[in-house]
Amino acid sequence: MSLRVESFSGGAGEWDGFVRGQPGWTPFHLFSWKPLIEELFHHECLYLTARDSAGALAGVLPLVRLRSMLFGHYLVSMPFVNYGGPLGTDEARRALAAHAADVAQADDVNLLELRSRGPQPIDLPVSHRKITVVLDLPLEVESLRKQLGSKLRSQIKRPEKEGVTVAFGPEQVAPFFDVFSRHMRDLGTPTQPRALFRGIAERFGDEAWFGCAWHQGRPVAAGAGFRWGQEFEMTWASSLYAYNRIAPNMLLYCSFMERAIRLGVTLFNFGRCTPNEGTHHFKRQWGSRDEQLWWYQRSASGEATSTPSPNQGVYALGVRLWQRLPLPVATALGPRIVRGIP
Repeated sequence: MSLRVESFSGGAGEWDGFVRGQPGWTPFHLFSWKPLIEELFHHECLYLTARDSAGALAGVLPLVRLRSMLFGHYLVSMPFVNYGGPLGTDEARRALAAHAADVAQADDVNLLELRSRGPQPIDLPVSHRKITVVLDLPLEVESLRKQLGSKLRSQIKRPEKEGVTVAFGPEQVAPFFDVFSRHMRDLGTPTQPRALFRGIAERFGDEAWFGCAWHQGRPVAAGAGFRWGQEFEMTWASSLYAYNRIAPNMLLYCSFMERAIRLGVTLFNFGRCTPNEGTHHFKRQWGSRDEQLWWYQRSASGEATSTPSPNQGVYALGVRLWQRLPLPVATALGPRIVRGIP
């Protein structure tokens, strides 16, 4: 089959219709990310297609260019989230990856990274430095806490006894961001802009979930993620350190799981993490299992590399300084920095 790779010039309906018909698709492949990233971050989105001789789509690749004087020059599918990578026939995926590698070479890109959930039939080195953690959910809500075991049940009951409640819906976007931005400042990490989460709620509708744990009228833990097919991924989650004693994050996660079960979801995805770090241990305590991520790369040096992390190497000093910033300052400055970190 003869394929031509070109920039996508059609509408969202054509793109999304193809994406939703492909094995391994995720919400991060959908077209709504393109205008969101262009409008908020002003990044160039190179959404690529492979078409057959009749002009029909055989494959797609959402690709975003990030340039930063501080962090470098990257092509990533998809930045800020966990999955991307080409979809379509094997031939189309190979053609799209090869074209992306040619663009990266011609433009002297530090790193091309195609973030795939599973193995791809493409000729690029693969990194397994990140994993995701997933939990098979029971069919009935009543079975969940029995599945979780006595220790977790007691940790979930504690915030319930303290009067913590969990609410879901688009109206939770603002309190979610209040918790998220404070938590990120306390970690020493720049926050994404509030407008990103408002945009996600507006563009993805019922596929995007926002939930907050409330205590005495204040949001104290919060999460947000995406549901597709039989799966839900907790893409962002935060909890205020001042309330660690009552563990509101435990009730928050359980409530997300219960909501997922009621809506027919069978797989709860805790999101990506680095093996053996603290977040990995938190996710594994639920009786979950690890899944390798397949992130295909082409680096300018030809050696294994990774996208920058603000808490590693030379950036570590910035983490300690960031933790000392007043929250309004950190929240205002964070989006200007984090836009360059894929």
